[in-house]
Amino acid sequence: MPRFEPFNGLRYNPEMVRLDRVIAPPYDVIESAERVHLANRSPQNSVLIELPEADLVGGLDRYQVAATLLESWLEEGVLTAEGVPALYPYKMTSPDGRSSMGVIGALGLPEPGEESDILPHEQTLPKPKSDRLDLLRATRANLSPIWGLSLTAGLSATFEPEEPPVIDAYDDDRVRHQLWVIDEPEVIDAVCQGVAASPLVIADGHHRYETARAYQAERRQASGDRPADADLVMALVVELADDQLTVGPIHRTISGLPESTDLPGAFSKWFAVVRAGDATERVVGALGQSHSLALITPEGAWMLTPHPEAFEAAGSDLDSSLVELMMNELPAHTSTHRHTWHQAFSSVVSGESQAAVLLRPVTVDQIAEWAAARRKMPPKTTYFSPKPRTGMVFRELED
Repeated sequence: MPRFEPFNGLRYNPEMVRLDRVIAPPYDVIESAERVHLANRSPQNSVLIELPEADLVGGLDRYQVAATLLESWLEEGVLTAEGVPALYPYKMTSPDGRSSMGVIGALGLPEPGEESDILPHEQTLPKPKSDRLDLLRATRANLSPIWGLSLTAGLSATFEPEEPPVIDAYDDDRVRHQLWVIDEPEVIDAVCQGVAASPLVIADGHHRYETARAYQAERRQASGDRPADADLVMALVVELADDQLTVGPIHRTISGLPESTDLPGAFSKWFAVVRAGDATERVVGALGQSHSLALITPEGAWMLTPHPEAFEAAGSDLDSSLVELMMNELPAHTSTHRHTWHQAFSSVVSGESQAAVLLRPVTVDQIAEWAAARRKMPPKTTYFSPKPRTGMVFRELED
C-alpha cells in the first residue's frame, strides 16, 4: 500500500517576502506572458526556479540558474527548513466558496518491477520528460507536488487543523491558498496510516511522477541500490470525494477539415443530434454551464446523445472515449484541447476552429470505478481545479 511520510519542508520566510508575491501556478499551465508577469512580481517568485531561464551573461544554463537561485535563497534566509519532519495540510478555496482540503507529504515510489498501488488515472500524451529530469538533477528538490487522490473514506478528518495557517494567500484568480504544519507524531501516524490503507490515484502530475521514478533509478544505480530521499516524491493527497474535488471537462476544437464536411451528419452515426439553437454566446453558454455534450459550429449548436451501440464501440462510458470514436472517423484534421466552454466557443467565432465539441465532466464515481479496475482514462479526460500553487512548500533531496 502507498507509503507516506513527513519531511523537513523548505518554506518561504514571511519576514522576507510577501507570500502572495512568490507562489505560482504549476509549470505546465504557465504561458510565456504569465511567466514574465510572475517573474516581475518578485525576485524570489517560485517561477524563477520552476521555469528557469538561462543566464547568457553568466554562462549558466537554465538548470544551473535554478540550482544557484535555490542555494542563494537558502543562504540568505529567504527559504528556511522545518526544524522537524512534518506534514502540510493544504486548503484551496475558490471564490464561489467551494474548497478542497488535502495534505502534502513524501509519497513512496515503487521499487523497480514492483506492482504499485499508485495508479495513473489517465493516459498521457507524449511529452518530453528530460526537462523536468534535468531540473531535478540540478536542484535536487521537489519544487511542486504531484496530486494524488486517496480512496480511503474519511481521510480528510485525520488532518483537520485547529491552529491558524502559516500561509494564507490569494492567487490572481482570487483562489485562497492556506497551509498548515503538522508535527505531532500521533497525528502524523494517523494520516500516514490513512493514506496507506487504500490505493492512490494520480490526478495531476503524471510526468513529474515518471520523472521522479527515473531519478530514483539513477540514484539507486549510482549508490549501489542504497535507499535514499529519491525513493519518495512530494505529493498533495486529497480524499476522492465529491466535497473535496472540482472536476471539469476538457473540450475539443476541430480545424483543418474539408470545407464540405457535414459535421452534424457525421456525428449522427454515433449520436442523436438535436439542434439547440444558433451558435450564440447565450446558447453555447447555457450548454456549457449545464455540462451538456454538444457540437458547436458557425451554423448552429447541437446537443449530442450517444446511441447505445456507441458505448460498446468505444469500450467506455466516458465522453472523451465517445468523442474520440467519432473523431477517428472524420477526414484528416487537427484537434485542440480547451479548458472552458468560452475558450472553445471563442475559437469557433474567431475562425481559428471549424467546430467545437463540449464534453461533460467525469464524476468522482467514474474515477473511483476506473481506478479500482486499474484502467487508465483516455488523455485529457479530466481537469481538476483549482491548481495547487508552487511555492507553498519545497522538498529538498539528500543524496
